[in-house]
Amino acid sequence: MIFTDRNFLAYLDELTIITILLPLSYHQGVSASFYLIDHSGKSPLSILSINQIENNQKYICRLEVDISFGKQYWIMDEHGGKTDLQIGAVIRTESFDHLFYYDGNDLGVTYDANLTRFKLWAPTATQVKLKLFPPNSHFSEIIKMKREDFGVWSVGINRELESFQYRFLVQVNQEWREAVDPYAKAVTVNGEKGVIVKLEKTRKTKPVLPPIESPVDMIIYETHIRDFTIHENSGIIDKGLYLGAGELNTKGKGGGKTGLSYVKDLGITHIEFLPFNDFAGIDELERNKAYNWGYNPLHFNAPEGSYSTDPLNPYARIIELKQLIEKIHQSGLHVIMDAVYNHVYIRETSSFESIVPGYYFRHNEMGLPSNGTGVGNDIASERKMVRKFIVDSLRYWQEEYGIDGFRFDLMGILDVTTISEVCESLPEGTILLGEGWNLNTPLPPEQKAMIANQAKIPQVAMFNDKFRDTIKGSTFNLFDRGFALGNDEHHTETALEVITGSIGFKKQENRLFNEPYQSVNYIECHDNHTLWDKLLSCLPDADDLTRMKYHRLATGIVLLSQGIPFLHSGQEFFRTKQGDGNSYRSSSEINQLDWDRKSEFIENVNYLKGLIQIRKSFSCFRMRTAGEIRSHIQPLSTAAPLLGCLLNKDSYEVILLINPSPKQQIVSLPEGDWSILANHDYAGISSKVATVKEEFTIDSVSLNVLLKK
Repeated sequence: MIFTDRNFLAYLDELTIITILLPLSYHQGVSASFYLIDHSGKSPLSILSINQIENNQKYICRLEVDISFGKQYWIMDEHGGKTDLQIGAVIRTESFDHLFYYDGNDLGVTYDANLTRFKLWAPTATQVKLKLFPPNSHFSEIIKMKREDFGVWSVGINRELESFQYRFLVQVNQEWREAVDPYAKAVTVNGEKGVIVKLEKTRKTKPVLPPIESPVDMIIYETHIRDFTIHENSGIIDKGLYLGAGELNTKGKGGGKTGLSYVKDLGITHIEFLPFNDFAGIDELERNKAYNWGYNPLHFNAPEGSYSTDPLNPYARIIELKQLIEKIHQSGLHVIMDAVYNHVYIRETSSFESIVPGYYFRHNEMGLPSNGTGVGNDIASERKMVRKFIVDSLRYWQEEYGIDGFRFDLMGILDVTTISEVCESLPEGTILLGEGWNLNTPLPPEQKAMIANQAKIPQVAMFNDKFRDTIKGSTFNLFDRGFALGNDEHHTETALEVITGSIGFKKQENRLFNEPYQSVNYIECHDNHTLWDKLLSCLPDADDLTRMKYHRLATGIVLLSQGIPFLHSGQEFFRTKQGDGNSYRSSSEINQLDWDRKSEFIENVNYLKGLIQIRKSFSCFRMRTAGEIRSHIQPLSTAAPLLGCLLNKDSYEVILLINPSPKQQIVSLPEGDWSILANHDYAGISSKVATVKEEFTIDSVSLNVLLKK
C-alpha cells in the first residue's frame, strides 16, 4: 500500500545525486529550486542539469548533506509541492554495496539458548516488522524489528517458537510489502511462509566415502527425482518421491535391477539431480496434476515439497531428502545438486525484490531488468550481498545435507569473482560443474563465468558444447549430424581434439580448456532432444539396429574420452521423449525413465557397463593433466573416416579405434599381440575374442579397444 499521492517523482540515484521528474502538466515542469526535507529541517539541492524526457522535465540535482538510510525524506519544489524521496538506482552503485555489506553468518533465523533471533538485510527499508503465526493458526502477531548496522533489522523472542510460521513486512518507498525470508530453511506447503524448525532433529552422520583423486575419475548420471521412479514398472514403492529415489534392491520387469541399485551396478560414481530446492510450477497438494523440471526457484535453502510424502509437514521434506542422500552415500555414490542461482521464478513477486527492490537483479542500459536467462530476470551476482547469499546458500547445502557437488545452471550469467569465492569457501574436493555459455547479460565479457574465462576459475568443470556438437551434431539443428552419426567429412579432426580433452592436442589454437578435468563430456542431458529422438529425425530411412549402432558409438565416445563423462539417465537404453525437445513441463509419460526399455535393451546397457569398467580399470582413459595427454597419446596413421589413438600409460598400451562410417575398415596395428576389450558388440575388462596382430578388421559404426598383451 502506498501512503502518498505524488504530483512529481524524486529518486536517490547515487549517494549524492537525486533525479527529479516534474510532469509538464505540473507548473509546465518548471521549478527554479528544490529542497530536501526531514524532521530536522530542509537543505537546498544544487541543480546540475535539466532535460525534457517525454512528458516530464528531468532535473539532476546534487545533495549537499549525507542521507541516512532507514529515514524518510521529502523533496519540495519552489511551488511548495512535496513528494517522498524514493530509493532509486543508488542501490546498484559500488558505494551502496560498500556501505551496507554485512559479513555476519546469522541472517534468517538462529537459536541461542531459549532465544530465537530473526535478522533481515533490508538497508533501504524505513520500517520492518515480523509477522508470526502459531502452528495451525491463521492469526498472526506483528512484532516491530530494530534497525542495526549495515542495514540489518533484528528482533529476538525469548519463548519456544518451534513450528511457528513467519513472514516479514517491509516498508520501502512508502509501500508495504510482505515477503518470505530469503534465508528460510523450511517452508509451508507451496512455500507461502517460512517455518521455524530445529534442524538438529533431522541431522545424520555422513559416511566416509572413497576419495575422488581427480574429477576425471567421476562418471556422472543426471536424473530427475520424479522421472527416476515414477514409471509403473520401476518396482519402487514411493514413486516420484525422495524416499523412492533412495529405495534399494528394487526390481523391474523380468527381475532386473532398477533405481539406485541399478545405477550403482552400472558403475556410476555421481548422481546429479535436477533442482530439488523449493520451486514453482507444481501445486504441492496436487503434485500429480502437473510436471516441472524445477528451474523455477522460489526458496533457495528449503527442499521442494512435491517430492515429500507430506508437503504439509515442514519437517518431512527435510528428513526425507536427507534419507535419500544418506542412501546414496551408503551405496558408495556421491550427490551433485543442480543449483539455479542465475534467476528467480518471477522477479516482481520474489522475496529479493520485495525486501530490497532493484538490488538483487541486473539491469540494462535502459534501466530495465536484463534477460540473458530468457526468463525475464538475471541475478546480479556481482553485488556483494547477492554474492554472499549464493556462497552462504551453497555452504548451507553442503554442511547441512552433505551435498558433494554442485552444477551451476546457466553459470555464464554469474560473475567470475562470485564463482572464485564459491571455490574458496567450500572444502577441497567439492565438485563444481557449470554451464559456461556466453549469455547476453550486461556484464563485461571478462567478468562472465563462461568457458572463455575457464583459466580464471580452473576448479570448475564446464559442459563442453563443442564436444556435444562435434560428436552428435548441433543441438539446435535437429537434422545436423556429427562425427559419430556418420558426418566424418567435416568433424574428424575436431573429433580428435575433443576426444583428447579439448586441450589443443594437435593445435593450441583449438584449445578450449587448459586441463582435461575442466571438460564435462556429454551428448545428451535433460535439455533438448534425446539422442535417440535426434537419430529418428537424422536417419529417417534407417532401421532401429542401425540407429542403435550410432547411438552406442556416440555414447561410447563419451565414456572413453579424456575429461569427465556425463550420461543422461536412460541414455544407456535409448531414452526417448517421443520427440519432445523441451519437456520442462510435459507429462510424466514423456519424461519418465522407462524401466521397460532397460529390460528390452539390456544388451546395450551391459555393453556400456563394460566400457565403464574399461575406463575405471585403465588410467590411460582418465589422464589428469594436459601434459599427460600430450605425452601418452599418439594418433595412429589411419585414413579418414577412421580415428585411432595409441594410449601408453602405467605399463599399459591401449589402442582406441573409432569407425563412424557404414563400411568395415582394415587397420594396420603396431607390433605385438592385441586382446580385444571392446568391439561392435562386446565390451569388458577381459577379452572374449581371439588375439589379433598386424591387421584388424573394424566393423562399421563401432568403437574398439585393444590391449597389448
